[in-house]
This record gives sequence, structure tokens and C-alpha cells, in this order.
Amino acid sequence: MNALKLLDHSDLTGVVMGTIFGVASRFLMLQSDYRQYPAYPHGKLIHLALGTIAAALGSVAVPALLKKDFTAITFLGMAAQQFRDVRNMERNTLSAIDKQELVPRGTTYIEGTAVVFEGRNYLSILTAFLTSMAVALSSWFVGLIVGLICLGIVIRFRKGKTIKDVAQIEFAPVRVEGPNVSVGDIYMMNVGLEESQQIIRDVGIGFVLTPRSDDAKVTIANLGQRQAILHDVSVRLGVYRDDGEPGLLPMAKLDLHTGKLGVLILPREHERAVALQAVSDVPLLEAAVRMPTQANRHKGGMLPNG
Repeated sequence: MNALKLLDHSDLTGVVMGTIFGVASRFLMLQSDYRQYPAYPHGKLIHLALGTIAAALGSVAVPALLKKDFTAITFLGMAAQQFRDVRNMERNTLSAIDKQELVPRGTTYIEGTAVVFEGRNYLSILTAFLTSMAVALSSWFVGLIVGLICLGIVIRFRKGKTIKDVAQIEFAPVRVEGPNVSVGDIYMMNVGLEESQQIIRDVGIGFVLTPRSDDAKVTIANLGQRQAILHDVSVRLGVYRDDGEPGLLPMAKLDLHTGKLGVLILPREHERAVALQAVSDVPLLEAAVRMPTQANRHKGGMLPNG
């Protein structure tokens, strides 16, 4: 009976349904994978609470605007400022954690993660806003359909591109010839200690990443993208080193002639198939993506940013 009374009040119904679907979208986008970030359960609790606030703001804005209460826009502006603070919080947290990593993420990876955390709160607001608007302008059933469509879109696009989308990944032999270490035909580094040389022979796994296009050459050459590869693989397979051992640091070096990228890792878990999958699943960082071929085809010159 109470549920039927609720459905008779379109404003309240829209707010409730919008908030529910907004929180659901944030929950679907909030995952702790092998990187264990955000931490469970406290990290998730923080972001779910922020997602609830975002969804509530998005759903409440609709009835306020329909009643010509345009101060609701002010509240949305305040929410945007708060979520920019979320981005800063994530950046500061990950930067502090990164100092304790044997193989750090790097600033490009950290900035990309911080942007994602901010952007997903805006998606939560948008989901709640559209659901609430559908209820206000039509009915609760239409709002239910719109909410489900929004969740479907979130599920479809919550995962971006990975390294395997822009590069062909192949195993390559790790060669240690005296102090010189190479992966395939790509020279990696000079290792002076014989003990370190033997460890590289025993546990080293090499990969060569061949870019699929000219744009991909620039992307995988990015230092931040290379560091992301080394960090993710080291997290998933462990790393055979301790602090203060530069000779055992995983490394990614570029072949300047061909644009191929050589990757040397020293995993604790020496499983080649898992290592190949780990490299393939490294996310493609937004800040590392470059498309120079499109700019070269544009006859009018470069367009201004923004």
C-alpha cells in the first residue's frame, strides 16, 4: 500500500529511483582488482558514500528545475567542486603509496586513476538525473527503463582499452652476454654484478611489443605507459628484487629504429602464460594516447585545445 502511495507522487518517486540507479551505477564502476585499490572495505565505503551524494544531487535537481527553482544549478556546481577534491584526494593518496612500491606506478598512471574517480561521480549524477527526469516527464515505468539503459551503458563502457588493442605482444628471449642484457634484438641495460646476471638468466621473461599503427608507436613510447606496464605485471606476478638493487629493476626500452618496445620483467611467479596475460591487460592510459597521423592529415593546422 505504501509503495502505491509512493508511485502517486512523481517527484518523490523520481528522486528515489534516480538515487537508486545513480548509486547502482557507481557501485558497478567501483571495483577492487589485483591492484587492491580502492581498499576493501573502507576505500569502497568512502566512494559509495560520495556516489550516494552525487546520485541524490542529480535526482533532486530535476523536480527543483521543473518548479523553476534554478538555485539547484548552484548545488550541482558545488558538487562539481567537491568531486574535483576527490580527484586531488586520490592523487595525493596514490602518490604517497607509490613511494613505497618496489616498482612504482608513475605519475601518468596516478593522474589517470584520479581522473577516473572524479569522472565516475559525474556519471552517477547523470544516471540519477536522466532517471529522475524520465519519471517526472512520463511515469515510473519509463524511468525504470531509462535507469536500466544507463546501467547497461555503464557496464558496457566501464572498461577501457588495453595494451593488446594497440600492440602485438610476443615472447622474446632474454640474453645475458657478459654485462649486457638484451630482450630479443633490443638492448636493455648493463648489469655488472655476476649474481644479478645469473638471476636475470634464471627468472627473467622478455616481451617485445610491436605497435599496430604509427599512432601506437607514439603511445607505447610514452614513459608513463611503459611504467604502467612494469607496475601492473609486477603487482600480478610479484617482482624478484629488494630495495636498493637497481640491477634487478624491471625495464622497458624502445628500439629507436622500429618503434618496438622491449620489456624485461623478473617475476616471482614464473608462469609465462600468466605473464603474457598480465601485459595484455595493462590499461591504455588516456594521457599516453597520441594521434599524430590525424594531425598530419588536417590541412588547416592544429585546433586549439579545449
